[in-house]
Amino acid sequence: MKKNEKIGLIGGMSWESSDLYYQKINKLVNEKMGGLNSAHLILYSVNFQEIEHMQSQGHWNDAAAYLKEIAQKLEFIGVDAIALCTNTMHLVAPEISNHISIPFFHIADAVADEINLANKTKVLLLGTKFTMQKDFYKNLLHLKGIEVVVPNMNQQEIVHSIIYNELCLGKILEKSKQDYISIINDAIADGVQGVVLGCTEIGMLLSNEDVSIQIFDSTEIHVNKLVDFIVNDE
Repeated sequence: MKKNEKIGLIGGMSWESSDLYYQKINKLVNEKMGGLNSAHLILYSVNFQEIEHMQSQGHWNDAAAYLKEIAQKLEFIGVDAIALCTNTMHLVAPEISNHISIPFFHIADAVADEINLANKTKVLLLGTKFTMQKDFYKNLLHLKGIEVVVPNMNQQEIVHSIIYNELCLGKILEKSKQDYISIINDAIADGVQGVVLGCTEIGMLLSNEDVSIQIFDSTEIHVNKLVDFIVNDE
């Protein structure tokens, strides 16, 4: 790892999952490099209340401009790559990546690569209603040959509500886990081969031991890509 190498993390969406990013990146870097090694990270954590307001009001252009400015600030102070520690806000990823000159690690790219590596062709996508209903995430997976299905509208409301009203607040409830498992089991009956945890908080609730198909945890996958860059970049 180069002495001046740094990853810029744009987080706080929610801070619960950004805390996981920080812990997981540092633990994995130390596991790979040993000693007292840890990652060079600069975390810019936003106020999620402000982001959620932009989401709910459909002010995606404002959100794009805000996050683009943060990415540019991180580049200016010398980070070597940028990662957005959220799935939903990758809706505005092009506005970020097109206005910086350093690598941008797209979470859905990393997830798609992992699904292909596992030889799965049909997956269930769980996330916020924005991620499940809009095309920005699904289209990227489609481009890599992956069929994506989402829960029905009632189930989407359940998934979304648990994310914002529980997981983003650090609440882990057994009933909510069972609700998610029931939704996944319905999709298994329709032939899905894996489930994408397309929200960085869902991994707080579910693991591979909870369901009979492979889980693709976007947070874990994204972290692995970032650590590969940190450890292997020369």
